[in-house]
Amino acid sequence: MKTRVAPAILILSQNSLIVGRKITSIFPGAKLYGLASRTSDVDVSFQNFGDTVRELFPAGTPLIGICAAGILIRTLAPLITDKGQEPPVLAVAEDGSAVVPLLGGLSGVNDLARQIAEALNVKAAITTTGDLRFHTALLSPPAGYHLANPEDGKKFIADLLAGAKVKLEGKAPWLIESKLPIDPNGELTIQITENLGTPQPNCLVYYPQKIPADISPQNILSSETIDQPRGKLAIIGTGPGALKWMSPEVKEILHAASDLVGYKTYINLIGALADGKNRHESDNREEEARAKFALDLAAQGKYVVVVSSGDPGIYAMATAVFEVLDRYNKPEWQNIDIQVAPGISAMQATAAAIGAPLGHDFCAISLSDILKPWEIITQRIAAAAQGDFVIAFYNPVSKERTWQVSEAKSILLRYRKPDTPVILGRNIGRPRQVIKVITLEQLEPNDADMRTLIIVGSSQTRQVQTSDSNLWVYTPRRYQM
Repeated sequence: MKTRVAPAILILSQNSLIVGRKITSIFPGAKLYGLASRTSDVDVSFQNFGDTVRELFPAGTPLIGICAAGILIRTLAPLITDKGQEPPVLAVAEDGSAVVPLLGGLSGVNDLARQIAEALNVKAAITTTGDLRFHTALLSPPAGYHLANPEDGKKFIADLLAGAKVKLEGKAPWLIESKLPIDPNGELTIQITENLGTPQPNCLVYYPQKIPADISPQNILSSETIDQPRGKLAIIGTGPGALKWMSPEVKEILHAASDLVGYKTYINLIGALADGKNRHESDNREEEARAKFALDLAAQGKYVVVVSSGDPGIYAMATAVFEVLDRYNKPEWQNIDIQVAPGISAMQATAAAIGAPLGHDFCAISLSDILKPWEIITQRIAAAAQGDFVIAFYNPVSKERTWQVSEAKSILLRYRKPDTPVILGRNIGRPRQVIKVITLEQLEPNDADMRTLIIVGSSQTRQVQTSDSNLWVYTPRRYQM
């Protein structure tokens, strides 16, 4: 199986449990998902088949549905966009009598189907023409090899099917045993080489596994990194705190990770998703040290997740990681597979809790002067106020500094009316959530702390009271001069 992500096996009735468990046992880390109202003794219960499949598929999770093929096809049809990125998707008959690969030809779906079929003692229903005729999948090589130029594969296979011959250069046992039309004078070429370079026309190039799978041919590897397993570093955003706001992508990353790096409070927010992981906790103010540690850990070949609350790219750890990467530029960091997974930001969560105050042009300003001079902050507040932006203030108050809120208020009152709506959102999405609306004139430093986000409305921001006594704040989409 080419993919390194453990598959999800989905069942819709208890009758499928035996086959589901048999398939789960083949793949380490695989989980059996079952429809809550009809199954028991599963690893994960779900309420809605479609929603679950549509969460797992974009996250790259191989899907094995013990169900009718049509159900999977109709569910995934709107999501099928990029053949090169889709994970394997298979349908297996409830009694285990049929294994049908549906999607993921470039991700090893046929090999996966054969593995499952062998375990069930049936024959996989392979329909890929090249696979059937040549008894090999050129675009999905076996473990130990990587196809360097898959973009040339479609024409290459079409030429083979049209009658072209192929010559082999290098050792490729799985191809020698195939039914490829091998000829030393063939018009096409298959190379198995460790030499990095630009593939020639009519040629497929495979690298042995010890060369990183997605290295650019223009890169030069040092002898220290050729045999080093490629580490992964994901910088994720958990959202404000509630698990329901955590994206499927983030959940999938946390499932697959080996190590978690972050502020203890943020790691605790992910709950059971942290179980079984190596936790590396640090003080919230040690961002640079945390970024270095995470990069060093990933350079050892581990799958490391740096945990941020909210969105990791908004006043959070994604920037810290890239700053460290840029500043120190250590050679051992160059081969790390880095990913940033977004999360719902504090300003989005706060805005949603009170209505739609960010409905028109807005900006975000941090009131912390630890990393930038207060003079710059005051310039930005004045410019944003003069431009009549709705403003989301991050980091308004800490134990060491309380005066910035008053200073910001003074600047804003030069441009905004005293009755401008101000929203205070504290612990949004977490226990003891508080959200309230005051006026700009009423805003005081003791109204906020580091867990509070302040949104100051523009001249257009309005309040509306509904019949159930709820107060909502919104900024109209049309701007009235």
